[in-house]
Amino acid sequence: QWQLVESGGGLVQPGGSLRLSCAASGFTSADYAIGWFRQAPGNEREGISCISTTGGLRKYAPSVTGRAIISSDSAKNTVYLQMNSLTPEDTAVYLCAALRGRTDCSLDAYEHAYWGQGTQVTVSS
Repeated sequence: QWQLVESGGGLVQPGGSLRLSCAASGFTSADYAIGWFRQAPGNEREGISCISTTGGLRKYAPSVTGRAIISSDSAKNTVYLQMNSLTPEDTAVYLCAALRGRTDCSLDAYEHAYWGQGTQVTVSS
C-alpha cells in the first residue's frame, strides 16, 4: 500500500529553519516526481517546490526562492525540504505529493494524485 508521510514540522521562531521530510512507502520515490505544497487556513494550496524523478530538475515558487532547498535520498526513499529564514507568513500545513509519468515536476496541486497527511509548521515568537 502506497503511503507518503511528512515529518519535521513544529514551532519555530522567526528567522529559524526547519527540515521537512517526505518518506515514501509502497512505491519508489525515484519513480515519481515529488512536490511540496502548503496550505494556511483560508488560503488555497500553494505549490512551493518540486523535484523530478532523477533529481535533475528542481523548481521553487517565488515565495520560497532563496530560502528553500529540496533534495532527495533514494536509499531512504525520502525527499527533504530545507526551509530557512522562516517568517510568520510561512505558517501552514506542509504536504508532499507524488506525480507519476512525468520527466519533469510540477507545482500544480491538481496534477498530483498521491498525497500525504501533512505536517504543521508554525512560525511565531
